[in-house]
Amino acid sequence: MALRLIELILPKDHLKYSQEILKDCQADGVWYEQLEDNKILIRILLPAEKTEEAMDTFEKHFSIVDGFRLLLFPVEASIPRHDQPEEEPVTSVEILPQQELASNIGRISREELYNDVADSAKITKIYLIMVALSSVVAAIGLLRSNVAIIIGAMVIAPLIGPNVALSLATTLGDVNLARNSLKTLVVGVFSAFLISLFLGFIVPVNPAIPEIASRTVIGVDDIILALAAGSAGALSFTTGIPTTLIGVMVAVALLPPLVTCGMLFGAGFLQDAFNASLFVFINIICINLAGVITFVMQGIKPLTWWEEDKAKKATRTAIVMWVILLLLLLGIILVSHKQ
Repeated sequence: MALRLIELILPKDHLKYSQEILKDCQADGVWYEQLEDNKILIRILLPAEKTEEAMDTFEKHFSIVDGFRLLLFPVEASIPRHDQPEEEPVTSVEILPQQELASNIGRISREELYNDVADSAKITKIYLIMVALSSVVAAIGLLRSNVAIIIGAMVIAPLIGPNVALSLATTLGDVNLARNSLKTLVVGVFSAFLISLFLGFIVPVNPAIPEIASRTVIGVDDIILALAAGSAGALSFTTGIPTTLIGVMVAVALLPPLVTCGMLFGAGFLQDAFNASLFVFINIICINLAGVITFVMQGIKPLTWWEEDKAKKATRTAIVMWVILLLLLLGIILVSHKQ
């Protein structure tokens, strides 16, 4: 079981109060250390799924205390080894039933998740380079109809981060994270499109190539794949699973049809390129829709009730918007097939 170490810094006169609160945090170990400036350091060893409950409790009680600081660290190993205790009902009156449920479903804390996701949703040189490299490799794989090369492109494609970040921002009602993740996603998609568009101008493109033709016709199985990819992407972050392989699944739904779209536009096959673009937009919608639903089902929400109310409204609005856009695009596809 994954462990986390919480370091809590407080004024010394809050020691007794903190000890009362710690009785209900179900810690595997608690240690105290005297610091300078009349402060104390409390180290608390917890299972990863218990950290959100504990951190929310500390923040509620001590956030207005001068000198309060809370730090969270992953624990690679602990000796003696952690023995999982029998589950007991949480007795703390400060924790709502919903929070008790959320803390027992095997995910990392909201703050740890937020930091991981926010870092992966930034526009950096490495992000742009990886988008460019994955686009070129995917284009070569599509032109050769070589599945192994296409898979290689999806391994290095960094598209999971901004999509999961956008889903989390929607779930938490976080406008800044939503803005940053959407900007990163748009920059990544536009960069991949421009690179593949240029390649479509300079190299021969045959829309009959199987790996290209398959990305111009969308079916129910493709929608299911995109929904599964979005849910898997959200779960990979909330459970602390390495995202590399899960990122491949998200890239399956986005990168090949995106590069196909750009190359076909560049080569002048406008109808096929339009069909591939619908493929891309539907996949983006499905990935984010599934991501939001997955985060909601895992009980991820803001700490305070007023933020929670705002987040619920944002989540409902986003789900309705994604569903309407999905139905609209499916309608366009059905109409185009009849013509």
